[in-house]
Amino acid sequence: MAHLDQRSARDERDAVDEAEEPWGADDAAPPVIGDRRFGAWMLVTGLLGFVAAFVLTVERFELALDPSYVPSCSLNPVLSCGSVMQTEQAALLGFPNPLIGIASFAVLTTLGVVLLAGARLPRWVQLGIQVGVTAGTALVVWLISQSLYAIGALCPYCMVVWAVMIALFWTTTARSLEQGALPAPRGLATAVVDLRVPLVLVSYAVVVALVGVRFWDYWQTLLPFA
Repeated sequence: MAHLDQRSARDERDAVDEAEEPWGADDAAPPVIGDRRFGAWMLVTGLLGFVAAFVLTVERFELALDPSYVPSCSLNPVLSCGSVMQTEQAALLGFPNPLIGIASFAVLTTLGVVLLAGARLPRWVQLGIQVGVTAGTALVVWLISQSLYAIGALCPYCMVVWAVMIALFWTTTARSLEQGALPAPRGLATAVVDLRVPLVLVSYAVVVALVGVRFWDYWQTLLPFA
């Protein structure tokens, strides 16, 4: 009888433990799968951003060594990396901006590998990623405005970084809201999570429209009927 009482007490403790545990053994797969998908996304976008930032850095050093050097991304009067690289906006902290990109994208790529391996990052790391991606996107928005309305030229490799950061911002924000790492009203959180892809596409469309309008005088000279 005592044996049965001990077994009953043990079963009750197990039931309490299972009730308090948000994810049981059978329920562990979904969040890991979600983290792995986001890890793969961070890995791909991080690598794209890293390569673009690395190439920009190499081109900037070449230009510093030889002022007559023509960067590979200087294609025409509008798509001209050389014009952008030599501006004050291209070195906000006293050194080329792409160096910031190299360090930042290296971190994102590493975290992507960690998530892809099946690890779970604590909430503070997710918040750190969110803060970093948001700050990077704010910098990109400022650089877009400077390229369009102050410098008057576009850097193709920089535009790759723009595209990467815009996509990372919306997908990272959606993930933070989905996991509860970023507090927000339920309606807003659900909308961002469900519309993350359209939000990325709309953001791209806005940038393309701004570029088209700003440099329309040049673009129309490329049209066959102009």
